[in-house]
Amino acid sequence: MMEERITSRKNPLLQQVKKLLTSKKAREEAGLFVSDGTKLLMEAVKYCPGLETVILSDGIQAEVPGHVRVIRVPGDVMESLSPMQTPQGALFLCRLPEKTTFEAKPGMLLLDGIQDPGNLGTMLRTADALGVSVALLEGCADPYSHKVVRSSMGAVFRTPVVQAAWAEVAESCRASGVPVAVTALSDRASDIRRADVKKMAVVIGSEGQGVRREILESADAELIIPMTAHCESLNAAVAASIVMWQMTTL
Repeated sequence: MMEERITSRKNPLLQQVKKLLTSKKAREEAGLFVSDGTKLLMEAVKYCPGLETVILSDGIQAEVPGHVRVIRVPGDVMESLSPMQTPQGALFLCRLPEKTTFEAKPGMLLLDGIQDPGNLGTMLRTADALGVSVALLEGCADPYSHKVVRSSMGAVFRTPVVQAAWAEVAESCRASGVPVAVTALSDRASDIRRADVKKMAVVIGSEGQGVRREILESADAELIIPMTAHCESLNAAVAASIVMWQMTTL
């Protein structure tokens, strides 16, 4: 494995890495995203065909495919690049995958405006573990930001992330005969334990606002996760995990 060495923080590649870490626009324009950490790098080596460049700090070893560019940098340069407070000594660039067309399926999760990277990553990780299809509607965090990739524990490398507009999703669900259900705290909502969610596309709404009114008004059903009376709501990622578990156990 041939290695290149970079010692200047002003190197164009390292400057690009900084932009990719902080800007969705830069990621889309370059067609690249950046992730960090030795564990995630191992996942990318196994599952991400778009792995292009690996940056390692001195003393860190990693097995990567022969076609991948390997850059070696001093520890202080890695510290200036890494978004982690305690860098693991590995950053890597991957090609953004081609956009996947939405296809309505029974027993899938629709995420509406999930903005917290930790929540979104946890949902993608859980969906990957349970084999549940997921689509991201408008307003969701960028699934290829380093925070989402990290919290997904590499799920974005293993399972394509589908992003689609609600109008497209609604039309596809109607055409495919897949009923859309929303999770909602309302008197009309049915106990999720008595609903056949395995046949539905279930919408989880944003952390602060819940499901958009536009989706609420056009949904075929409303579902509620039963809780003790003194509890008002659940974390969005926890609610999504419960829904997905119901999808796989009915």
